[in-house]
Amino acid sequence: MHRQQSRVAFLVAATFFVATEVQLLVGTFGGIDRFQGKGFIYRLLLNTVLMLAAPVIWRLVQRRRADPQPIPWWPCALIIASFLWDALGNSLDLYDGWEPFDNVSHFVTWFLLLWGVGLFIARANVQPRWVLITLITGLGAAIAVVWELGEYVTFIQQGTELAGAYEDTLSDEFLGTLGALCAGVLVHLTHRRLE
Repeated sequence: MHRQQSRVAFLVAATFFVATEVQLLVGTFGGIDRFQGKGFIYRLLLNTVLMLAAPVIWRLVQRRRADPQPIPWWPCALIIASFLWDALGNSLDLYDGWEPFDNVSHFVTWFLLLWGVGLFIARANVQPRWVLITLITGLGAAIAVVWELGEYVTFIQQGTELAGAYEDTLSDEFLGTLGALCAGVLVHLTHRRLE
């Protein structure tokens, strides 16, 4: 049963990965106007590396152990789903076509990302257990700050969004951190069920 669940989780993760990559490739090389100025070349390079990071790091760490564990594909699928969500938002033109989507997206993206990362952190048997919530939330807040710096450098600084960038950055960081907090609470309550 566990092997079948692992196979299903791998197929879900692989499907999410391929769907994300196709959209990033179209956004980067498709010549579609709505993708211009949105840093797609950076998204393609960075997101691909980040989606592959969890299974690659897991495999490298496990090779050194006497009893290597298989890659936990459900957490990987959640991490990849966060990038798929962002790619879908761009492909469906939701960022420009539906104003609240950017805020919704920052919450959902960080929730999915930190849920997956949090499931990896939970395997370290962090004690006391409430520290797990703090770690996941703090990591989410740090990632939100780095993401906003990346947005500024790649397309706000040289684009048309500079005028409202301050307010947008604050709300994006808040919503990303809130998503991470919700993920931390969920991992704390349920991490043994989805690994």
